[in-house]
Amino acid sequence: MLPFLAAIFWNVDPIIAHLGPVTLRWYGLFFMLPFVVGTFILNHIYRSERVSPQWVDVITIYMLIGTIVGARLGHMLFYDFEALVADPMVVFKIWQGGLASHGATIGILFACWLFARNNKFDYLWVLDRIVIVVALGGACIRTGNLMNSEIVGKPTDVPWAFIFPRDVEHLVNGVAVPRHPTQIYEALFCIFLLILLYSMWNRTKERTPRGLLFGLFVVLLFTQRFLGEYLKENQVAFEDNNLFNQGQLLSLPLILVGIWVLWRAGKDPQNPHGYAPRDLEEKEAGTVEPRAVK
Repeated sequence: MLPFLAAIFWNVDPIIAHLGPVTLRWYGLFFMLPFVVGTFILNHIYRSERVSPQWVDVITIYMLIGTIVGARLGHMLFYDFEALVADPMVVFKIWQGGLASHGATIGILFACWLFARNNKFDYLWVLDRIVIVVALGGACIRTGNLMNSEIVGKPTDVPWAFIFPRDVEHLVNGVAVPRHPTQIYEALFCIFLLILLYSMWNRTKERTPRGLLFGLFVVLLFTQRFLGEYLKENQVAFEDNNLFNQGQLLSLPLILVGIWVLWRAGKDPQNPHGYAPRDLEEKEAGTVEPRAVK
């Protein structure tokens, strides 16, 4: 086992400050950050494709509601169903903790479908652009998990191991031992996805094959999630005796969906690139080439 002095001792207080009756937490800050920064990214993407940025405010509201509701319901259904059955009102007690990324994924998919249906956007066009922002969100959420000293990895002797003294649920003989910083692994992978997806979109923009970015995002993200679970401690006790834990089981159908979408990307001759309301004047979008001075 790695000597304790060679590991990073991570004892950050998850609370930033108490502002009267309000408690400001790192997790809450990192949860909201992608919704703020993401509006600037989507504004740029929509303007570049001559889609009015007014739609960014609309889809952000859909995304915010879908993410919170999906993540909370996902946690209760996938990880704490007995508590939900015993007291259905517990689903509203978000301050007690409990958000699931797979539930957030389902919530986002449903929110984007509602947005596309209600505003005459192509569903996969919406998903191809929103996954760029979702990748940023994944990096922020895992950073929030790090600040909370939660979702820790298994004991390890790698030189970059972290000791999480605040994680009292996974002590070894009453002692916090060096562990894989799996939160950092996933955050860095999401940053890689953000760069990859944005670079791909930036090359093709409105001619991006329909479903390509969404399919690639889902396959890569949840393949990493499936493999990364082997380095994590199980989140709930019922996973301990299973071949695959809950995170892996929930990742498999999403990987299959992503493969199917990726295989079909851009192959619809009637709709190879998806569609969106091109309701922004070229001059306002900044796409008009300057005329030569005569």
